[in-house]
Amino acid sequence: MEVELRGITKRFGDVVANSGVNLRIRPGEVLGLLGENGAGKSTMMNVLSGLYQPDEGEILIDGTSIRFDGPGDAIRAGIGMVHQHFMLVPVFTVAENVVLGVEPTGPLDSLDIKKANAQVRQINQTYGLEVDPDALIENLPVGIQQRVEIIKVLFRSADVLIFDEPTAVLTPQEVTDFFKIVQALKDAGKAIVFITHKLHEILEISERINVLRAGRIVGECLPGEMSELELAELMVGRPVSFEVTKKPYAPGETLLEIRNVTVLREDDSIAVDDVSFSVRRGEVVGIAGVQGNGQSALVEALAGVQRIAGGNILFEGKDITRASARERHRLGIAHIPEDRLRNGIVAGFTVAENMVLDSYYDERFSRGVALNWNAVNNYAAQYAAAFDVRTPSVFETVNHLSGGNQQKMVVAREMSRDTKLMIAAQPTRGLDVGSIEYIHARLIEARDQGDGVLIVSSELDEIIALSDRILVMFKGRIVAAFGAEGRPANKNDIGLSMAGAVS
Repeated sequence: MEVELRGITKRFGDVVANSGVNLRIRPGEVLGLLGENGAGKSTMMNVLSGLYQPDEGEILIDGTSIRFDGPGDAIRAGIGMVHQHFMLVPVFTVAENVVLGVEPTGPLDSLDIKKANAQVRQINQTYGLEVDPDALIENLPVGIQQRVEIIKVLFRSADVLIFDEPTAVLTPQEVTDFFKIVQALKDAGKAIVFITHKLHEILEISERINVLRAGRIVGECLPGEMSELELAELMVGRPVSFEVTKKPYAPGETLLEIRNVTVLREDDSIAVDDVSFSVRRGEVVGIAGVQGNGQSALVEALAGVQRIAGGNILFEGKDITRASARERHRLGIAHIPEDRLRNGIVAGFTVAENMVLDSYYDERFSRGVALNWNAVNNYAAQYAAAFDVRTPSVFETVNHLSGGNQQKMVVAREMSRDTKLMIAAQPTRGLDVGSIEYIHARLIEARDQGDGVLIVSSELDEIIALSDRILVMFKGRIVAAFGAEGRPANKNDIGLSMAGAVS
């Protein structure tokens, strides 16, 4: 099935998200769609999947103009979308999620779970997805949950699959597995749209690449025709540097000290197992590891949003083990959380309200029992502009921003105040190359000015580029150290340590 978008324009009030977009999606081909945060990629795909109605233009399927009045029409036409943020019911099984809304039934219209499981297994076998139909969603890692979303659209007989930032939360190993699945789908004749910010991935997986900037298609090429640097410049409209420059490593005294810290999960199993390390002024310490090896629990414990079961945390020589998140915030500890939706924003609040979520009580913004809204709004506008948070105004609710702009807003909030220690978990997740360049520069600027920086990232290239020292976590423990106080940072050795192969 071939799909064409012809002259698509979509407006939200005075904001033009897409302007005269032309796009052709062919069967048995991966079309890469590249663009910076807020370029209009997701809006365009939401038009194609029936979530939005275009203000101008038309959609053609095999040459015939068609109108979608809702997602159901698009699904029935064979178009399926795997969204950046998964739409799964955590307490349901895989099979129950897959058939939700189109359940196979037995006697008395009861759910025929055996038939549902069999249908899931058939899709598994056809595309090599390897997902247990009986598994509960809440017990599955992110990479497997993504496969469930793929099974959902295939179950509904999708011939066109749209992947919106599909690798944003995947580990390198999961990305490799995902690409194998994409290849199987392509071999089966499916048409695939692959939306991403990651240039090396789009060059690897795509047959054609379209670049979107400010709501318009500004270029089309084949993967071999342009380099990553050329694509980046086309995407953001200016030259972009992938190099991280920083002053020579000259750390000061110890700022943060973690002594024999143990953190438990909700089921009382050990997430962080007797971990000790330090962060000094003027250095970046990177923590590498496959997601799920205790990094998230460690960061939350350091930020004061999760209690520890044992050990001590010291900041500037003072024991802050029992200090609240607000107390740590006042001491100069900033925290960029891993999951912006769960821990970083209130989606129904405005940009201005979100920008002061952790400092609304500060004398700059508070008048005792009331907020100084002029101060709040001016502050939010200043730093939204400084960090290129693309929003019609600071009065826009955050759930109307793209994922990347939500992330930039969280980073702006944490990096716009006077800090001593920056704890950054997945700080550039979902960001385009231009925004990544800016955030990296700000983190290094904090380090060069004498702050301590602790970074947790699933992007190994990011960890190596930014860090003075690298620690590897595996099964809740620090299993290897690289850099100033360990072995030289070598990508292969770090990767082996992440997999538990410690020599």
